[in-house]
Amino acid sequence: MSDMITADLVDLDLSADTKEAAARALAARMVALGRVTDLEGFLADVAAREAQMPTGLDGGIGIPHCRSEHVTEPTLAFGRSAAGIDFGAADGPADLIFLIAAPAGADDAHLTILSSLARQLMNTEFTDALRAVDDASAAAALIRGDEPPAAGGSTAADAAATPATAAGNDSGSGPGSDTGPGSDTGPGSDTGSDSDPGSGSADSVAAPAAASAGAVTGTGDAGTGADRPFRIVAVTSCPTGIAHTYMAAESLENAGREAGVEVVVETQGSAGFTRLDPAVIAAADGVILAHDVPVREKDRFAGKPTVDTGVKAAINRPAELITEVRGRAERGESTAAAATDASGGTPVERTGGSGEGYGTKLRTWLMSGVSYMVPFVAAGGLLIALGFAIGGYEINKAPSVMDHFVWTQADSWGALLFQIGGVAFGFLVPVLAGYIAYGMADRPGLVPGFVGGAISLTVNAGFLGGLAAGLLAGGVVLAIQKARIPTALRGIMPVVVIPLISSAVVGFLMFVVIGKPIAEAQKAMTDWLNGLSGANAVLLGALLGLMMCFDLGGPLNKVAYTFATAGIAVASPSDSAMKIMAAVMAAGMVPPLAMALATTVRGKLFDRTERENGKAAWVLGASFISEGAIPFAAADPLRVIPASMAGGAVTGALSMAFGATLRAPHGGVFVVPLIGNPLLYLVAIAAGVCVTAALVLVLKGLRKPAAGAGTAGPGEGAPASPAQAEQPVAA
Repeated sequence: MSDMITADLVDLDLSADTKEAAARALAARMVALGRVTDLEGFLADVAAREAQMPTGLDGGIGIPHCRSEHVTEPTLAFGRSAAGIDFGAADGPADLIFLIAAPAGADDAHLTILSSLARQLMNTEFTDALRAVDDASAAAALIRGDEPPAAGGSTAADAAATPATAAGNDSGSGPGSDTGPGSDTGPGSDTGSDSDPGSGSADSVAAPAAASAGAVTGTGDAGTGADRPFRIVAVTSCPTGIAHTYMAAESLENAGREAGVEVVVETQGSAGFTRLDPAVIAAADGVILAHDVPVREKDRFAGKPTVDTGVKAAINRPAELITEVRGRAERGESTAAAATDASGGTPVERTGGSGEGYGTKLRTWLMSGVSYMVPFVAAGGLLIALGFAIGGYEINKAPSVMDHFVWTQADSWGALLFQIGGVAFGFLVPVLAGYIAYGMADRPGLVPGFVGGAISLTVNAGFLGGLAAGLLAGGVVLAIQKARIPTALRGIMPVVVIPLISSAVVGFLMFVVIGKPIAEAQKAMTDWLNGLSGANAVLLGALLGLMMCFDLGGPLNKVAYTFATAGIAVASPSDSAMKIMAAVMAAGMVPPLAMALATTVRGKLFDRTERENGKAAWVLGASFISEGAIPFAAADPLRVIPASMAGGAVTGALSMAFGATLRAPHGGVFVVPLIGNPLLYLVAIAAGVCVTAALVLVLKGLRKPAAGAGTAGPGEGAPASPAQAEQPVAA
């Protein structure tokens, strides 16, 4: 910690009145010491982290923090405010503000020390000493651990040396590594101590913590029966993995000692994580999952009474969580019942708190299914398109390559690609349904979801049937999980009972009750699309263009994209469906290409970071990745988004009017040879790009110049939302 904070990084009379101003004042000290290379870029990263979740903590503490490419070395700045600054804590303003800056590739040793500071903030003697200190050098020494608190509490350096904060190196850590399903590192991905079979790293964390907890009961051994204390295993994690992760762990451990409960915590933070010993998990009576990103390897805790909540709940009310999990254990509730806790998050991809409405949850579940379906769409669609390009448009009538394949014939290779793509397309609806159910009910939802999706194809209910099957499967599983389960059956619930009952119920509903009506609705929608022509087709193209450019990879964008891909996800798509796919891809390419053009034509209207983003936007736009325009939209949404929508509507309408068709669901300019009427298609894209670029330049040119114009403010340049930044595959 000695090289992380010095007296020059301490401000005992912080005069800022907002959290943005406080971050700027402390960050300026880092810039002066060469610890931060770009003040505005760093503040944008701080603001992006703050937007995910407020960093204010009960007890008058604000702890803004982030990883940033603009940080040269791990740095900590401290400010003390007499008036207090609102960082979003429930109990009011913060007077102790810690700004933590970690490089994008910070080494684990420094991050472990930073995590020890986070734990120290749970020590009232430490915070009282910081409030009383009257010298910047003394404050820096206190934070470094050179000078213990007056009351004799442990220092940050002491905390860093405790076994509870030792962590293995996890190669999957880093900004955004836990942002979405499928992004977690799997077993075997860790490096460092727990990759060495002989290191015993899991025991190194679990054993000391268990021994400490055992000491509370006055015994060297945990004992059995009535003499054995209640045992809890916990996991804590936050989006950045620097502060809240370790503060929550410390808070739970302290509350456990006070309650006479054994609490062993696995911190899944930036300093890596060492898995809890399976024996410790097996012996636990309950589980607390305090997280704001998905818990890695969550299935380890299946079948145990579980409280699933946000990380700040573990910091602010750990005793309540311990009481709650004990109550669940007494009532015999299983993991699944706890997953629907009032804390509000779904078991997978939790994105909100207890105030989430049903509409928000429904959108999250649907986007979970769509995000998993998109890679199948891209792979299968491109393979089919290549099959047509190599073998001609009669390739769909070719015999199976199992029966006829000639190595030297192009038609055989075209048939091979077409048939592989067809197999990939066959998974679209089952994957959509399966992962909608997964988003609702975690892994137990997968089996009934996939079964329901497959039945949807069998009864010709198609894409709409897949949506219904996924929601049905998730709902049925959640209903089953709410039932009170005998202890003897808990172990087989996830692998036998839930899949059996839920698959039977969903299958019955899809075959007998709702499958036929949905199939009729699907047919009616297909017939309507096939009948579109003239002005109606042009209006549909404009509408799809508006949707594609409204939120640049967000829910509306995904709805339009999924609507288009569902139409071509058949062996012989209609001409109308291929026109819709062409219009959607063309419109999705407009925003990034337009912003790239605008930064090239009048670079003075954009700051340096935006001009750099503009260079990358050429490639992103050409590749049909609408998210390439997000940095511009986040920094100036009132000008960029309306301009993008106008250009997207023009392109969508022109593409439909020109009759351009597209069999591939992705690829951008790289699949232009596969497009019907390719020259007019490129004209449509160019027209939309010019419209958007011109509008952006006009709107930016009309704004009144202000002090510091052309530089991004603290909240600018951040991604529009985690949900948008999370999905770079489907534009």
